Amino acid sequence: MLDNEFNKQRAILIRDLAERADDPFIKRRLLALAARYEGSVTANAVTPMSIGGQRGSGNERG
Repeated sequence: MLDNEFNKQRAILIRDLAERADDPFIKRRLLALAARYEGSVTANAVTPMSIGGQRGSGNERG
């Protein structure tokens, strides 16, 4: 319960900082961070790369 309240307050703080940011890159990064605190991790999910550098499902056999 305490963790949820912390995450909620941290997201509010980070969104406030994002509103003040002049740099669009910083603003996007802060909004992505706020989304993570809100539990929206899939909003900016990264597709894992295989060792060969090709994107895959991770089920390749080598």
